This record gives sequence, structure tokens and C-alpha cells, in this order.
Amino acid sequence: MTELGLDEVSVRSAAVLDEVERAVVGKRPELELVLLAILADGHVLVEDYPGLAKTLVARSFAQVLDMEFARIQFTPDLLPADVTGSSVYRQADGSFEFRPGPVFTNLLLADEINRAPPKTQSALLEAMAERQVTVEGETHILRPPFLVIATQNPIEYEGTYPLPEAQLDRFVLRTAFGYPARDDEIDVLGRRVERRTDEVELNTVVDRETFLEMQRAIERVHVAESVLGYCVDIAAATRESQSIAVGASPRGSLALLKLARCRAALAARDFVVPDDVKAVAPAALAHRLVLRPELWVRRVSAEDVVHELLAGVPTPRAEDISATR
Repeated sequence: MTELGLDEVSVRSAAVLDEVERAVVGKRPELELVLLAILADGHVLVEDYPGLAKTLVARSFAQVLDMEFARIQFTPDLLPADVTGSSVYRQADGSFEFRPGPVFTNLLLADEINRAPPKTQSALLEAMAERQVTVEGETHILRPPFLVIATQNPIEYEGTYPLPEAQLDRFVLRTAFGYPARDDEIDVLGRRVERRTDEVELNTVVDRETFLEMQRAIERVHVAESVLGYCVDIAAATRESQSIAVGASPRGSLALLKLARCRAALAARDFVVPDDVKAVAPAALAHRLVLRPELWVRRVSAEDVVHELLAGVPTPRAEDISATR
């Protein structure tokens, strides 16, 4: 396959978002964030109320990007083998045969991930971090692309197992969709009446191989040294803030870098500007932070703290960025 140019990545990405918007109405900025994460080869945590299209978003991206799709409903009785698969004894020849679990797919929806106990959550952690699964001492490689979109509800915490910081840090970003505007919700109902079925049939816009080439094209987006420093300074600010007990790790600054490059590519630019970093910072960093208890009482969110920190970190000058290109 010929090498894709960044302008073509931009055009194809816009077409993907247009097609997904046929199913998920009025949420373009949120859908763009999810696409940035997918292009960055990262996992997404969607934290929102029931019925706000979390599952629909995952399934829609899988259809439009020609990916194999699997869904796991996390429950308290879910076992690690239910995620990874297990070895089954074959009585005919006395051997064991490995039967892959639902994690062997391209896009995995981990629905209500915080309802499963930590042992089951950890079964997914190796797959997310290493793109491989180890069962009974044998390692099985996951075929690329492998992406996880996990969901959890910000209510009904009784009987749940909060994700540990180590697993939260594996998600390149966290986002929410929120309730639709009135006109958008009317549009949703109108489309349902028009198509006469609950299911939305979406078309494949980008095949799997082309999508992998789009991911590779992101690596050609230039990042000036001053912008690299800007990413590090933002992450460092979270570690020094009096409002934050635990700041972002270097994995957080790497997430800023990867998402900012993808945002530049969507804009058909071959270089990153500080506005790219600012746009993705709340989604990339907020879930990695542990706020001090007094902020919980004041109902200050981690996103609020990131926005406040962005206002205090010096932005690189335009001439510093252009001088290195």
C-alpha cells in the first residue's frame, strides 16, 4: 500500500466522523476525542450515565473502521478466563487446546468495567499494556489493532470495584458524552421514525489495513522541542500543584504528545501547535490525577484543575515552533 499523506488522513478521518454521527447525533467534539485516541493506538475510558450511547459509540467505530468487535459485560462473577480464554482438555487425543476469549478482537467494549473484581480487571491489564495474553505460561499475541473502550457509570457505586490508578493510567484519555441538546434529541427520534428499526446500518469508510496506515502516518507529524517541553511542563505542573495529591506520570506527557499529533493530523497539519496540546490536556490528564480531599468537598473536578494549570503554564512562542521546522 502507498504511504498516506496527512491531508488524506484528515479527509478520511472526517469521513469516519461523518458516518459515526449518523448513529451518534450532536456529539462531534466527543467523537473526535475518541477517534484521536484510536489513531493514537490508545484505550478510552467513557464515564457517563446509562443510556448515553457509550455502547453505540464503540460499535459504530468498529463498523466504520472495519474492525472485529467484541463486548464483555463486566459483572461481579466474571472470571479472568471469561476475558482471556482458557485451555480445554480434548478427550480424543488427551491434549489441551487453547480457546481464545473475547479479548482476541480489534475493538473490545469493556462495559461497566468497575463491576468486576480486581482479579478480573487485571486480566485485561496485560492485554491493554502489552497487547498480549498469557494463559498457563503460554503467551498469545493480540493482532493489531487492539483497542479497548471501557465504560463505567458515575452513579451506583455500591458493589463496584474502583479502577486502581495503575489501570486508569493505561487509558490514553477519559471522556463523557452527556445528555444531548433538545434539537439533537428530536433529531434522534426523527431518524428512528424514518428508518423504522432500532439498528443503524453504518457503512465501512476505512478498511483495517488503511486504518493501520493512518496510524503510521501520525508518526510523520513534526513536534518542535519547545512543544515537547510544553507537554512536560504541563505534566510537571500537576505534580507540583497544591490541589493534587498524585500528579501525572510520564505516561501522561506521552499521552499529550500522541493525542496532540493526531489532532494536528486531523487538521491536515504536519506539525503540532500548543493549541493541540491544550485541547487534549483535560481528557488526557484528568483521570490520572488524585485530588486532595478538600477539593472533593468543594466539588472541584480534576478537569477544572487541569484547566487552571493550563492557564499558568507558559505557552511556547510561534517563532520557537516554526524555527525548528
